[in-house]
Amino acid sequence: MIASLTDCKPEIRIEADELREGVCRTARGDWTVTTFPQEKLKETWLDAAAVYGGTYLVGPMWAIGAQPALLKKLRTEVGGELRKLSGTSG
Repeated sequence: MIASLTDCKPEIRIEADELREGVCRTARGDWTVTTFPQEKLKETWLDAAAVYGGTYLVGPMWAIGAQPALLKKLRTEVGGELRKLSGTSG
C-alpha cells in the first residue's frame, strides 16, 4: 500500500468498493491516503473534490491530501505529481 512508503500505518476511515481512505498521523504531520481499484474512479473522485480546492499528491490509483509543504516531502518518497484543484468561489 502507498501509505507504507511513507512509514505510516493508516487508520482506515472509509472502505468501499470504489475507494479506501486512511488517515496518517505522525510527527511530520497528518495526511490522508486514498486508493482506488481503477484509475477512472480516482479521476472521478478528484473531479468531485475540486469544489473544495486544495492540493493533492496524485499517482496511479492513489491520492494523498495534506498541506502543500508536507506533500512536497512525501513526493520524494512516493513519487506522483502535485495537482492543485480549483475550488469554487463563493
